[in-house]
Amino acid sequence: MNLRKKRWMVTGAALAMVASLGLSACGGSSSSGGGQAANSETGKNEVTMASRTPNWIFPISAKGYTQGENGQFIQAMYRPLFAYKSTSDTPYKINLPKSLGTVPEVSEDGKTFTIKLRDDAKWSDGTPVTTRDIEFWWNLVTNNKDEWASYKKGFFPDGAELKIIDEHTFSITTEEKFAPDWFIDNQINKVALLPQHAWDKDSADAAVSDMDRTPEGAQKVFAFLTAEAKNLSTYATNPLWQTVNGPWKLSTFTPDQGLELVPNENYWGEDKPKIDKLIYKAFTGDDAEFNSVRSGAIDFGYIPAAQYNQRKAVEDKGYNVFLWPGNSITYLALNFAPQASGSKFINQKYIRQAMQELIDQPTLSEKIWSGTASPTCGPVPMPAEKTGTTEGCVYKFDPDAAKKLLEDHGWKVVPDGTTTCENPGTGEGQCGEGIAAGDALSFKLISQSGFVSTHQMFEEIISQFGKLGIKIDMNEVPDSVGASQACDDETPCTWDLSFFGSQTSWGFPIYASGERLFASDAPVNLGQYKNPEADKLIEESTRSSEPNALQAYNDYLAEDLPVLWMPNPYYQITAVKKTLNLGDIDATGDTWPEDWSWSTEGK
Repeated sequence: MNLRKKRWMVTGAALAMVASLGLSACGGSSSSGGGQAANSETGKNEVTMASRTPNWIFPISAKGYTQGENGQFIQAMYRPLFAYKSTSDTPYKINLPKSLGTVPEVSEDGKTFTIKLRDDAKWSDGTPVTTRDIEFWWNLVTNNKDEWASYKKGFFPDGAELKIIDEHTFSITTEEKFAPDWFIDNQINKVALLPQHAWDKDSADAAVSDMDRTPEGAQKVFAFLTAEAKNLSTYATNPLWQTVNGPWKLSTFTPDQGLELVPNENYWGEDKPKIDKLIYKAFTGDDAEFNSVRSGAIDFGYIPAAQYNQRKAVEDKGYNVFLWPGNSITYLALNFAPQASGSKFINQKYIRQAMQELIDQPTLSEKIWSGTASPTCGPVPMPAEKTGTTEGCVYKFDPDAAKKLLEDHGWKVVPDGTTTCENPGTGEGQCGEGIAAGDALSFKLISQSGFVSTHQMFEEIISQFGKLGIKIDMNEVPDSVGASQACDDETPCTWDLSFFGSQTSWGFPIYASGERLFASDAPVNLGQYKNPEADKLIEESTRSSEPNALQAYNDYLAEDLPVLWMPNPYYQITAVKKTLNLGDIDATGDTWPEDWSWSTEGK
């Protein structure tokens, strides 16, 4: 479980990345063992870690609740169907010891995927985990698709059929053939096992039945469970959330302050927790969080990239510091929706190009991120051998080229002033559709508050844009994801540009396709980018196992700019007490707290 990823992602299986990336440093301790020695500083066998407080506990993701800490929190209590490990020799990089499912068997026609569940898995009340729990998830999701944050029309579970073969075996058959890697790692991995025997009801006092087996009943059950999930104050006391199948269960939960997890005493796996308590201490910004590390007051914390030059001081406080790469991209979302005030500019490709040429990714990396960020050049993460370079980037930092683009399209560029449209219209050399004479080139930016690096980065970007007379009004809010939802007749448009989190906008599963990000009506296409050619290439990348399919999708969107590509930092720099062993950590950053232990070695 990756305890804090400053990106947002959908609840589900742990994210993984290509094996070639590797760790910049490894291990939380020089010790390979550890036993169950207590933390000598507290005298207790517990770990205190920095985190954002989650606000969703139900293992079906909901719109507006897709922050990374939610997925991490849920994964501690509910084992995923598939977890991943970049170094695994198992097909599809599945981490079998951490998964409830076995490697899928694929039929000769490539349309049927048969999966067996572990036969030793149990819920915390002793009830076996069975395919009825798979069916329960399926019924809730297929009858409430529009409420599921992972749903895109035409994608999973559309066009697929679930078949329960026996208590531990099920299959999923698709109408059309897809690339097995994509379908297993990006579609089937969304399936969660839910305790049907405890949750299949429509009120707290109702008896459990088979309500989910009718569409009306499934809708009532789903409505009840989602309503309960929104009541954060009862997370630790609600009997619903005490029925778990993972190594941890929730003992205390205080919204905006933190939570505590303790071992599930009825956990069935061999990887039983060695720690007696996990304490998540909430921080709303990186300054306060880093202060806890500098003072040595926390066991597992984080260093902002802007403070990476203080690594030696942190190590002197008794920490090991290591950097986690990620199979990820970082971008500035653009709002193409017609209701957005700046969309008339954003819908002009030449303006997007000019804006991208004003973002100096290498300099921002050095100046803001202490050299720990790599340029993002497109929607597919760069291969390891090109990471840190602009090799292959369509757009480089070029203010002169940006200025020429604007002037060639009818703009009067006023450096450090206000750039306005001088030649309106849709013909050659004109500003473009919807732009009137005298319109000023300006945008409303939403960014997450509480992060010094992010604030400093946008100060630099705003200054650079201002040199060409482009105005950006920045509004920092606690949750930029929640504030920048797709707008429609019911949701007003309050943003033109949006930056999610303090770093890393999106972390991918093994297969970095874009059906959830950049396809028309994709669930996290919050800027409502729509391009038929992009849709075609995304579709092809889900059906073909050929590397050129994914490359073609990348090359097109890298040039078309559905978003502005931004420096992509290591998604986290972790400070871990030297006597805290993290077990068999992986380049994915998905360490598992049940494997942690204290040691007297390394002190």
